[in-house]
Amino acid sequence: MPESPASPAQPPSQPGSPLDAATSSPVPALLRGSVLLLAFLVLQLVLFWSLLGSPASSRFLPAPGRRNTTWPNGAVDAGACEAGLVYVYDLPPEFNHDLVDDCESLWPWYSFCPYLTNGGFGEAAATLPVFFNVTRNVSLHSWYNTDQFQLEVIIHRRLLSHRCRTTDPSQAIAFYVPFYVGLDVGSHLWGDNSTAADRDRAGLRLLRWLKNQTSFQRSGGWDHFITLGRITWDFRRYGDDGWGTNFVVLPGMANVTRLAIEADTLDPMDVGVPYPTGFHPRAAADVRAWQRHVLARKRGKLFGFAGAPRSGFRGDFRGVLLEECEDAGSERCRAVDCRGTRCTDNGAAVLELFLDSRFCLQPRGDSFTRRSMFDCMVAGAVPVLFWRRTAYDQYRWYLPPGPRGDKGEWSVFIDRQALRVGNVSVRDVLEGISERRVRRMQERVVEMIPRLVYASSPNGLGDGMEDALDVALGGVLERIRRRPGSIAREEHPPGTFAARRVGVKSTAAPPHSDGQNGSAAAIGRGAAGKNQRPPASSYIKTVTAEASASISKTLQKS
Repeated sequence: MPESPASPAQPPSQPGSPLDAATSSPVPALLRGSVLLLAFLVLQLVLFWSLLGSPASSRFLPAPGRRNTTWPNGAVDAGACEAGLVYVYDLPPEFNHDLVDDCESLWPWYSFCPYLTNGGFGEAAATLPVFFNVTRNVSLHSWYNTDQFQLEVIIHRRLLSHRCRTTDPSQAIAFYVPFYVGLDVGSHLWGDNSTAADRDRAGLRLLRWLKNQTSFQRSGGWDHFITLGRITWDFRRYGDDGWGTNFVVLPGMANVTRLAIEADTLDPMDVGVPYPTGFHPRAAADVRAWQRHVLARKRGKLFGFAGAPRSGFRGDFRGVLLEECEDAGSERCRAVDCRGTRCTDNGAAVLELFLDSRFCLQPRGDSFTRRSMFDCMVAGAVPVLFWRRTAYDQYRWYLPPGPRGDKGEWSVFIDRQALRVGNVSVRDVLEGISERRVRRMQERVVEMIPRLVYASSPNGLGDGMEDALDVALGGVLERIRRRPGSIAREEHPPGTFAARRVGVKSTAAPPHSDGQNGSAAAIGRGAAGKNQRPPASSYIKTVTAEASASISKTLQKS
C-alpha cells in the first residue's frame, strides 16, 4: 500500500519476527481493522437500543431537577407576561416521569409508548405512510398520530418551556401541578385485581406532598391548577365502590382549577379544554397554510360519521346515525368503523373522512364529549350535534354557547328525539341548508382552528395567534387575579391573552341545560305522524346566546 506523506515510518520488526520479513504482513492489519470496525458497529447498536430502552420521559421532558435561574427559558419581555408568571412544581418523579417510564403497562390492550413520544404528540405523520396521501406535503410536519388521553404530558412539556415560567415561587401568581393523574388511574381501571385503593393511592400521596408546600399552604390551592387527561368522571368516585378514583372530590382539590377534556359543568373549578387532535403546528404560518388547504378542498360527501355501534348501550344513538348514513346513500355519506382500536391506530382514516365531508355527525361518546368533534373542526367540516353538553355547555372558553355565535353559525343542532322517531332525517336537514350558508359556516369553523389545537413550538404559534394552551393559561391567570369569589359566575375567560389586550368583559351565562336539548314532547305533539313530517328546518334548534367579545376579537386577530 502506498505510504501517505503524513504517515509515520514503519516501525522496526518486533523481536521474534521472521528474519526474512522486510515488512509486516498486511493480513493482521486488515484483521485488526475489521475487528475495530465490527466493535464500533456493535457499540453503535448497543447505544441505539439503550436509547430506545431508556426512560421515555428523558426523550421529551427535561430531566427532573431544579434550575438555578429565575428565568429558565431566557429573558422575559415585561409586556409579554403582564398577566403574571407561572411556577411549575418539580414533583417527585413517581407522579409523572416514572409513569411515562412504565408506558408498556399503562393500558391493557396496547402499548402507550408510541403515543408518549414527541412530548405526548405521538409518532410523527412523516414516519407513517398512511398519512402521506391525506395531508399536504407542506403540512405533513405538523401532523402526528396523537392519542386523546395525552393532555397532561402535552401541557407539562409546554409549560416547562413557556416564556412566562419562573423557578422562583415568590414571583409566581399561578402554580401548575404536573401530576399525570390520567395516566395513573388509566393503568388501574381495567385490571382484574385492581381495587379502589390502587386507583386512589397516587392521588392521596400527591396531596400529602402538596399540602407541605408553602405556596399551597398560603392559598389553600386557589392559585393552583392541574390537567386532567381523562374525562372528569374518571376522577369523581364517591364512596369505596364505583368507577375511577376519588381524586377530584378529595378536600385538598376543592380550590384547584382543573383543565379537563370533559368537565363537570356544575363544578366551577372544572374547565373544559379541547381534546388533543393530531394537528400540532409549529407556527402561525403552518396554521394559515392548513386553513387555506381545507377551505379550498372539494368535498365529495354531504356528511360523514366516524364511530361504531354500542350494542351494550340501551337505545344506542350511534346505530341510529349509521342507519341515517346508509339511508342517505354512499354518494352523500360515508362512515368509518372505529370498533376496537381501528381509529386509534390509524388517525389518518378519520382525517381523510372529515376532509371529504361538508358536515360530520357528532353524537355523544362514552360520555357527553368526544375527540371526534375537534378532529372534524380541524379538518374544516361543520359539526352536527345532538346534545348540548357535547360542546355548547362544555367548552365555554373556546366555543360559542350555541350553534350561532357573535360571528355567525359554526354548527348544526338537530333534536335527537325527532330523529330517533323518524320525524326528520339528517339528509333532509343538511340538504335544506343553502350552499352559501354552508360556506359561511365552514369559514367560521376554519377561523376557530388555532384555538382548538396545541402547538408543537415551545413558544406557541406566534404572530399574535393563540393556541388552546394560550387560551387556557390566560383564563387561569385571569380567574386567579379575580380571586375565588367570582369563579362561580364566570362564563368566558376575559383573561385569555388576547382578551387582556383588548380589555373586554365576558357575557352572561346562558340558561343551564337539563340535557334534554329542547322539548321533544312539544315537537311530537306538533307532528301528525311519521308520514306527515314538518319542514326539516323546524328541527334545527337555534340558540341565540352569543359568544363573548373576547372570542370574537381574538379570532379577528388570528
